[in-house]
Amino acid sequence: MKILKFGGSSVATPERIQSVVEILRDELPAQIAVVFSAFGGVTDQLIHASELALNGDSTYKNVLSQIESRHIDTVKALIPNEQQDAVIHQVKLRITKLENVVYGIYLVRERTPRTLDYIMSFGERLSAYIISEVLNAEGLSAAYLDARKLIRTNNQFGNAKVDFNLTNENIRSYFHENENLQAITGFIATADTGETTTLGRSGSDYTAAIFAGALKAEELEIWTDVDGMMTADPRLVKKSFTVPEMSYEEAMELSHFGAKVIFPATMLPAMANRIPIRIKNTFNQKGSGTLIQAKSGNGQLIKGISSINKISLINVQGGGLLGLVGFSKRLFGALADQHINVILISQASSEHSVCIAVDSRDSVKAKAAIETEFRYEIKDELVDEVKVTQDLAIIAAVGQGMQHHSGTSGRMFNALGKNGINVSAIAQGSSELNISAVIQQADVAKALNTLHDAFFLSHLKTIHLFLAGTGLIGKALIRQVRDQYSKLSEDHHLDIKIAGVANSRKMFFNPEGINPDLLMDHLDKQAETMDLNSFLSKMNELNLSNSVFVDCTSDETIAKSYHSILAENISIVTPNKKAASSNFGYYQELKDICRKRGVKFLYETNVGAGLPVINTLNDLLLSGDKVIRIEAVLSGTLNYIFSSFDGTKPFSEVVVEAKEKGYTEPDPRDDLSGMDVARKILILSREVGLDLELIDVEVENLVPAKLQSGTDVQAFLKDFICFDPSFEVKRKLAESENKKLRYQAVLENGKVNVKLNAVGPEHPFYALSGSDNIILLTTERYHDRPMVIRGPGAGAEVTAAGVFADIIRIGNYTQ
Repeated sequence: MKILKFGGSSVATPERIQSVVEILRDELPAQIAVVFSAFGGVTDQLIHASELALNGDSTYKNVLSQIESRHIDTVKALIPNEQQDAVIHQVKLRITKLENVVYGIYLVRERTPRTLDYIMSFGERLSAYIISEVLNAEGLSAAYLDARKLIRTNNQFGNAKVDFNLTNENIRSYFHENENLQAITGFIATADTGETTTLGRSGSDYTAAIFAGALKAEELEIWTDVDGMMTADPRLVKKSFTVPEMSYEEAMELSHFGAKVIFPATMLPAMANRIPIRIKNTFNQKGSGTLIQAKSGNGQLIKGISSINKISLINVQGGGLLGLVGFSKRLFGALADQHINVILISQASSEHSVCIAVDSRDSVKAKAAIETEFRYEIKDELVDEVKVTQDLAIIAAVGQGMQHHSGTSGRMFNALGKNGINVSAIAQGSSELNISAVIQQADVAKALNTLHDAFFLSHLKTIHLFLAGTGLIGKALIRQVRDQYSKLSEDHHLDIKIAGVANSRKMFFNPEGINPDLLMDHLDKQAETMDLNSFLSKMNELNLSNSVFVDCTSDETIAKSYHSILAENISIVTPNKKAASSNFGYYQELKDICRKRGVKFLYETNVGAGLPVINTLNDLLLSGDKVIRIEAVLSGTLNYIFSSFDGTKPFSEVVVEAKEKGYTEPDPRDDLSGMDVARKILILSREVGLDLELIDVEVENLVPAKLQSGTDVQAFLKDFICFDPSFEVKRKLAESENKKLRYQAVLENGKVNVKLNAVGPEHPFYALSGSDNIILLTTERYHDRPMVIRGPGAGAEVTAAGVFADIIRIGNYTQ
């Protein structure tokens, strides 16, 4: 014997009922019985109609008319014409009884729980009857069975308790005499006083389990609209997947914590008789679903991540609790007297405080009950004022694989901590079946995704990028993310998604990830107007796990927002030098936030584009080395200019040529001023540990004083010709000494200068050409022969590559 149950979504339309018929046809000729819910949405309509009637609203008739039409239309769609009249007659008889009861409510303006149960029963009575006739019309010979004939309960209307002794005897006796296919009404039963009752939440599942238990069925199949028990709520965790099997206890825990596929009461009769429960999807019949049984395998440490929302945490503490005998009895007795369910308990071994989690709707009542019970202790200051924290939720990791397996809680709280999710309370039973944590309600989706990645997709970490700036560097980064996506996913287990993007005009978001090939099109056609505060607010609101803000602009306003971004536990990667070279206090504030929040602020590309300068320097310092001197050419633009300034062209002409080739800023004075180099060496000096400001850097400005002001670039270039002789003098002097001019930065003895120097053939800078950068690190370990880092110091591709490398470092950090 096998018991099958089909939920409301499985029988919501004639087409779906026809699919159910085919499923049952495949099961026969084996002995089966089938439990049916009401057609999808009908129970809610019945309740709504009764509410309208209770409020004196005659439009309840329209609702009942819709219910009648839907059921008659189903009959007409599925039953041959010559058989329809008799079935429609029976449907109308039931509808007439329903109309009479609801009309009574309308007249007297009263609806008791008993009456509501009777009204709700019509959903299952109509659906099971109609489907039984459809099965007969299909030649499957089914009998309609009203479960009220067999299931006996008390008269606790709305959630009646089953008399299993009498019910089991009734079911066994009936099936002993009726071996053909039975179409059974779910959800409903009969009280010992004869009234119709309902079995509460997920009552049709419970009905199926009751029949399965009584008949010692070989299996109970619950057919619904999902593929089985999922690793997490698929509405919140898009990467969730079906759990092939789990134990009764695991399923019970997940059900308690919000997994709505199956409810604890459903499993009790099956558990008592060790009957396997299989969850199947009516719309994916080939799927294996989830098998729930006494023992589960598949080797998974965790079977599911679930949550309970809208929780309040109540903290009772005080010095008077230490060694106070009977405290717990009084606490939980006071709550029980007010019918308040305690969802979670957490108590430290010090006995100084107890935290309990309750439904937020009960928090006020719970606080009052505790304060009343301990009013004298509170008055004598033995117990502190009872504190209630709202807007919380509970997340739980469930799995029997945790038993005697070390490191599970460490992995859980490490993952939450790295994503800035604060845990307010923790609970774990000695069975090691469940680890629960209380967190902010706003962090639920982020926490579920974080834990799901940690336990189920530990081989694959998702990084969510929020990109500001789609200029040359931004576009290059987008291309690189696209081109490397497969390799990073397959070989390095990183799933990098662009979840948000903005330029100076528009911004666009998609938490599921924006296709890099369509990104600019989305930004042009579907985006909203860019506003920095709105962009940051949306990024925070999405609250995605492993979020990284990538600033590919040179915008100082954005740089000033870094502290608020880091404070939201979002890491930052940027080639924008404005933050790291701003006032030292702000630079230090960013570093402090990173340490406190466990996030990253990476700016390798601030100094040498894609060259590994900052990371190399930090590695040396962390390993105990000490920096003696840093000497560097840090401007690809100025190096190109002075490498090309060989006497064949005047200096001003070389500058114009560099501008035409795109090497300089739109205004070459921005390069010639030396301030960009000054910012770079300032950043390196801070990495070494010096508390310097930009004003402490001695800078030789190559723009003559009289030309430093003014906005007309062309006028500047024209007037700059007058200063060619002075630059030629410097060049000839260097040439006469067999030297070359190089604009370099030097850090030594705590002092920093940036100026034009002449270097000879013995110097590493002498052979430098093109737009390359070069950095010499003289340290205690690299004293006689300094470490040399050389390569392209500018260009969109190499800078984007450096940014990308920093993003990957963060991805590796979060694992």
